[in-house]
Amino acid sequence: MSREITLQPITADAFAPYGDLIDCAGDPDRIINQGLCGRYHDRARLDFADGRAGISLFRAEPRILPMRLEMVERHPDGSQCFVPMSLDPFAVIVAPDEGGSPGTPLAFRTAAGQSINFHRGTWHGVLTPLSAPGLFAVIDRIGDGANLQEHWFENPFSVVE
Repeated sequence: MSREITLQPITADAFAPYGDLIDCAGDPDRIINQGLCGRYHDRARLDFADGRAGISLFRAEPRILPMRLEMVERHPDGSQCFVPMSLDPFAVIVAPDEGGSPGTPLAFRTAAGQSINFHRGTWHGVLTPLSAPGLFAVIDRIGDGANLQEHWFENPFSVVE
């Protein structure tokens, strides 16, 4: 039996328990580069237990909604930041932690130009582009040891519009 989760527009407040919404909301913190560039300063908190920050590229296949959500994962040793390399929205699925297991997931849709940073230990769905090319820069922990926990739902969810 599948349970439905409705995709909703992402907001900084709604996403705050799970991570940082990275965008150019509001006025820039500084004007730089001879007055031709607004700097929106320090928009995400990178957090690593050990290791170092690294930048990787991910190319993910686009998903079509409705989409079956069978599994979420988390990274206990580091935050994970996804920066799309196109202006296409993507789906962001998160779940609260309930005693070491994920609770009921939420699903968000980003707007063009938005990125996200999952807090360390946040349950989240896999990278979910909604259109091609599905290319992302990912800033996360590079280091020794396992930094991945997966949870497979006994009763999957269905992510819908």
